[in-house]
Amino acid sequence: MIKDTKFNYALNVIARWFVGLVFLFSSFVKGVDPMGTTFKIQEYMTAWSIGSFTFEWAQPFAGVLSVGLICLEFLVGVLLITNSYRRLSAWLLALMMLFFTVTTLIDALTNKVTDCGCFGDAVKLTNWQTFWKNVVLDVPTVWIFLTQKLRYKRLFERDGIIFLSALAVMLVFALYNIKHEPVIDFRPWKVGNQMMDLDADQQPKSYLTYRNTATGETMEFESAKLMEYMEDPQWAEQWEWEASRVESPYDIKAPGFSMIDLDGEDRAADLIPAEDGLIIVTIHHLADVKEKSVRDIRFALRQAEDSDTRIVLLTSALPEEIQAWLHDNDIEGLDYLFADATAIETMMRGNPGFMYVKDAVVVDKGRRLNDLNIEI
Repeated sequence: MIKDTKFNYALNVIARWFVGLVFLFSSFVKGVDPMGTTFKIQEYMTAWSIGSFTFEWAQPFAGVLSVGLICLEFLVGVLLITNSYRRLSAWLLALMMLFFTVTTLIDALTNKVTDCGCFGDAVKLTNWQTFWKNVVLDVPTVWIFLTQKLRYKRLFERDGIIFLSALAVMLVFALYNIKHEPVIDFRPWKVGNQMMDLDADQQPKSYLTYRNTATGETMEFESAKLMEYMEDPQWAEQWEWEASRVESPYDIKAPGFSMIDLDGEDRAADLIPAEDGLIIVTIHHLADVKEKSVRDIRFALRQAEDSDTRIVLLTSALPEEIQAWLHDNDIEGLDYLFADATAIETMMRGNPGFMYVKDAVVVDKGRRLNDLNIEI
């Protein structure tokens, strides 16, 4: 039994605020983009299995689970900070942290899912970093659970109002961001971002990764500066080459992004710098495109044909599928390119999405053509 002292209660307050703020931050950055959390849950359902039992059958429920997780995380954070429903919040926190810790430990050991999405796209952590983050949170979680009865006055009316208000606020916020693009965009294709460096004076840079044979430490060196280190015979004996990469100033500043044509050529570096503007229509699931969106695509194509603006369709569908879809929907003359579904979902959550790029800068984007604040 934990003694009811000022010191123990002060530790309880500090622990509740520390964990509560982390939960509020985590739920907020996921709440601005519930679709991203949905995709992450679907990734878990695809990657994980227990023997021959898989979870792919549950993918249609990923959206509901996403909103539920976000609301629950936000609710626990609010309850902890406001000292409301202390027993309920302590039990919910303990169960959630147990689930998170076990899940991230399995992730770290198997690497089946390389990013848990704990902080959405706002903060990226490796699987081991995520696991140790949860271990750190487990310490105050245990203290909160053990001291849940210290100096607690039951204020059911006040606690009930806080409970319902927190749940309603995050539910409305999450549903709004499902209906629209995220109100705060943490992704590479954020409005205003320049997706390529168009400075012609810059040259490609090559980097080499070396591993220290004694400590296992790895370091990346720019090849132009590596010779300074290699002149030291002792350095050369301790470090061995492991990998290399080339960074071109004309690379798209979005990992894994490409715009592949029917000949297998990546057209991204040619299209993104468009001086006269480029409308990119993204579709990651053909079957889910509604008729009003089809009308938007037809209208955008007609508008582009009457101006110097170019329009292309970027999809993850197979060539024969997109050709049949364009024919069935009477959309003739629309150039189409291919990209990985994850890369397209990173660009736009909407299906379809409309993005306007000019001089390699994301000028605007939205789920309907009318959402774009541009003149074609």
